[in-house]
Amino acid sequence: MSSSPQTCRINPSILSADFANLEAELGRISNADAAHVDVMDNHFVPNLTLGHPVVERLQKISPVPLDVHLMIADADRWAPAYADLGAASVTFHVEAAAAPIKLARELRARGAKAGMALRPATPVEPYLDMLPELDMLLIMTVEPGFGGQSFLDVTVPKIRRARAAVEEAGVDVAIQVDGGVTDETIIRAAEAGANVFVAGSSVYGKESPADAIEALRAGGLQAMPRAAANAS
Repeated sequence: MSSSPQTCRINPSILSADFANLEAELGRISNADAAHVDVMDNHFVPNLTLGHPVVERLQKISPVPLDVHLMIADADRWAPAYADLGAASVTFHVEAAAAPIKLARELRARGAKAGMALRPATPVEPYLDMLPELDMLLIMTVEPGFGGQSFLDVTVPKIRRARAAVEEAGVDVAIQVDGGVTDETIIRAAEAGANVFVAGSSVYGKESPADAIEALRAGGLQAMPRAAANAS
């Protein structure tokens, strides 16, 4: 994962896919950069999705890498197991981690990219010193827990501040956004400095998810030169 604003990655969320046939649904997004897998425990967020056994099976059959997003309590205990099963990246919520630096290092040691997620109201500033420990910073653009929500514009300044901090630190950290990403909102997020985009209903809600991915990627790439200009 590159911190370069010129790198536009589209990671469709299978939360919006047909859970009855996930193998076929993964095949419909084979042109994506990764499949975003939301693990929810009905404790950290008020929803229950899927867990380790299902993700382990998805890892074996997916045509694209898995980008696992853990919306679970006690992330320090559970997150390393998702790295062990071969997920390309594992993202934990800082609000659910007792020792986030230790956890990020453990995920990397087990072969996964380490991601850290922030809820919309969680400020980024207290964690900027952690950037060298991370491969990705996920800024939630909706409240975590359910798909199909509208993009929260209040998060755009936080994306911009995160991008500025990454550039100032000179670290290779991707900035991911998750929630309400559409052909229109991806432009605002990309202009602010995001370069990895999670899209659920705006991909799986279209007749051709593959075409939807290409449209989102084109929109993000078009906006990214403006992000680079804003950062300079």
